[in-house]
Amino acid sequence: MIEKIGMNAGKVWTLLDEAGRQNVKELKKATKLTEKDLYAALGWLAREGKIALEEVEKELFISLH
Repeated sequence: MIEKIGMNAGKVWTLLDEAGRQNVKELKKATKLTEKDLYAALGWLAREGKIALEEVEKELFISLH
């Protein structure tokens, strides 16, 4: 499970590196991850200090830190 989360975190990081700031809906669609897998990957990246999270009008945006 840890390996899968790490792989998914890599997918998310790569997408953010290429496309820039994304909201959760855009990330989910682009990565084709389930909501659970996406949030696990975001947690991994957040814990490592690699992403910035910003809430704007109840929508969550993610960018590289």
